[in-house]
Amino acid sequence: MILYILKRLLHAVPTVIGVTFISFLIIKSAPGDYLDQLRMNPQISADTIERLKRIYGFDEPLLIQYLKWLKSAIFFDLGYSFQYHAPVTQIILERIPNTLLLSVTSALLSWIIAVPLGIFAAFKENTFIDRAIRIFSYTFMSLPSFFLAFLLLWFSAETGLFPTGGVRSPEYDQFNFFGKIIDIILHLAVPALTLALVSLAGLTRLVRSAVIEVLESPMMIMLKAKGVSQRVILKHVIKNAMNPFATLLGYEIASLISGAALIEIIVGWPGMGMLMLDAVLSQDLFLVMGGLYIGTIMLILGNLFADIMLSYIDPRVREREVMS
Repeated sequence: MILYILKRLLHAVPTVIGVTFISFLIIKSAPGDYLDQLRMNPQISADTIERLKRIYGFDEPLLIQYLKWLKSAIFFDLGYSFQYHAPVTQIILERIPNTLLLSVTSALLSWIIAVPLGIFAAFKENTFIDRAIRIFSYTFMSLPSFFLAFLLLWFSAETGLFPTGGVRSPEYDQFNFFGKIIDIILHLAVPALTLALVSLAGLTRLVRSAVIEVLESPMMIMLKAKGVSQRVILKHVIKNAMNPFATLLGYEIASLISGAALIEIIVGWPGMGMLMLDAVLSQDLFLVMGGLYIGTIMLILGNLFADIMLSYIDPRVREREVMS
């Protein structure tokens, strides 16, 4: 297993370099840069602009700029944000907890509900319950996430059940410990429900399909013919239907930072999505690169987690990878 993990990590190195280099080229190819905003300020002299270019290395060849950035990024020194006037690492560390709170909460909600719901629908195939679950899935799969977010925002504004925008209320510091937790949960409700409902719909259908496929396999037919209890059948079904969902779980981990970006922007949740949008609009090079770098690492770790789970469930996967 250790050899397998090391091999996967070695494969990740060119991925990080490739993604960050292409991103760096695209950002630098865009017309203008952050210093253009300073050039429009008559109070800032041309000498000051030139000095800033030398400080940030913008006067050097493109490849040298990238290599210097990459050398620092290896040690998570991601540069200095022009817009926020603070180290990029510090800014990202301030925003990542909000995004992780939203993403992890919505992922847990969707998986906790979707797995038993999909299994239940599969065991009740073609019954009224199965049809009702499928209608539920089709409905929320057909709704774009941004439209669902707008609907939930409208509902919250009309009923006043949930606050809209932000992570905490202005009077947050005055609450006791449990009051603070409830306040955060109420602010989390709209974005988390939006992400969970969209993910839940598709995941339920996938679970249902995988379980039905296992139930119709020769092994399950044999177990039913022998009169094996429903509990034993359920145990075998879950184990044999697990492989595709190990990969899906890996993708969930990979998208913890990037997956909620659009919803964060719509509902005003101050996470990485809002941060990256502001960084792109203001052409804050180092902040954009820092966000992409962290997102790429999360993608690699998520895929690695999925591969480890698959190799644990099916040792043939591990043996095939090590031998190749």
